[in-house]
Amino acid sequence: MITKEKIDRINALAHKAKTAEGLTDAEKEEQQILRREYIDSFKANLRAQLENIRFVEDEEKARGEDPSEDVIIIEED
Repeated sequence: MITKEKIDRINALAHKAKTAEGLTDAEKEEQQILRREYIDSFKANLRAQLENIRFVEDEEKARGEDPSEDVIIIEED
C-alpha cells in the first residue's frame, strides 16, 4: 500500500529533478523504486475493483429471472 508520505516523497523528487541541481544517483534509484511501488499499488487496486463488478443481467439469469422484463420501452409520438 502506498502511503501519503511516499506520494509526497515521489512529488518532492519529481520537483527536485526539474531544478538545476537535479537528482543524485541514489535519489534517482529511490525515485524509480517509489514509482514502481505506486504503479503496482494502483494496478492492484484497479484489479480488485474490476473483480468486484457484478453484472445485474448475469445475476438475474442465474436466479432464473428474465432480465428483459425490466426493460421499459418508450414510444414517441
